[in-house]
Amino acid sequence: MLIYTIVMSPLTIKATVVSILLGTLLLADAAHAFRCKNKIVREDMHELEVVAICGRPTTRRNLGVAVRAYGYGRHPSGTIDRRYGYGNLAEEVIVTEYVYNFGPRKLMRRLIFEGGVLVRIESLGYGYIEKKAE
Repeated sequence: MLIYTIVMSPLTIKATVVSILLGTLLLADAAHAFRCKNKIVREDMHELEVVAICGRPTTRRNLGVAVRAYGYGRHPSGTIDRRYGYGNLAEEVIVTEYVYNFGPRKLMRRLIFEGGVLVRIESLGYGYIEKKAE
């Protein structure tokens, strides 16, 4: 059985590690944000911020309500803020879906808001040319 040894210089190893880390960061961010009119739309933005950046969505519909747990935690800056996902307090929030059609050369985006806050961004495939009503 032959064992091959690959000899790499320290500079090559560093370059490889940096390339892998940057690639991972770029792939991870793609699912949580997208570009709209030269600005970034990302999770945790409010509905009004998204509409101010991208305009009115192609479709908007209410999906219902969800119950979310929340508690209060200490922010690294020292302030106390409200954080979802843990705690013994709960509230009902309205779940809303926006779909943006950016045309046949760009991907459509489906945005899910809970309580007015963007919680999920999905790609739906390429858009289409909208027919104008007569």
